[in-house]
Amino acid sequence: MSRLIFFLLCIGALLIAPTGLRAADAPTILVFGDSLSAGYGIAPARGWVSLLDAKLRSSGYSYRIVNASVSGETTAGGLARLPRALQTQHPAVVIIELGGNDGLRALPIAEMRSNLARMISLCKESRASVLLLGIRMPGNYGPRFTAEFEGVYSGLAKQFRIPMVPFLLEGVASQAGLMQADGIHPNEQGQPLLLANVWPVLIKTLTPSAKNVR
Repeated sequence: MSRLIFFLLCIGALLIAPTGLRAADAPTILVFGDSLSAGYGIAPARGWVSLLDAKLRSSGYSYRIVNASVSGETTAGGLARLPRALQTQHPAVVIIELGGNDGLRALPIAEMRSNLARMISLCKESRASVLLLGIRMPGNYGPRFTAEFEGVYSGLAKQFRIPMVPFLLEGVASQAGLMQADGIHPNEQGQPLLLANVWPVLIKTLTPSAKNVR
């Protein structure tokens, strides 16, 4: 394989959008999440992040999407990876969707809060806008744990004055027909609803100057 072909393949692997390259000066939206954003159990092109890419284009925005989500990721893992991602991608917007795996593993909530706070701070230091996507735990984890867990997201949004989506799976998690058999991950039919939860909040962070970049 020639060096040129290898280089082109590496560049293509960084982008989730299969429909063509953005202009070189287009701003980047970095999606930093876990399996809910990585498209676990479904075709990558059917995930809500890929649908977001199409939504941006149809709405006249020329943002470049980089999906750095990793299935099974915790906030500790995300924090470890984030500095490199910020350095290489220079995002204008970072969408943080982490914490679900911390909760499912009953990891200390204080550590989760600290990790997310540090991630938000790093994004702000790099002059990126931040959108925080909240997650909720099933009721069988107990009312105290679920309330404290949910409060992490609203508390951080208030502390850092950033927009947030209270619950990414709103209107999806409660509908068996929109979830995969594991009861944790939305199926393909649920993905457009995830995007519908994100879009009205995200669009407020987008800049008019990012429209129709060529």
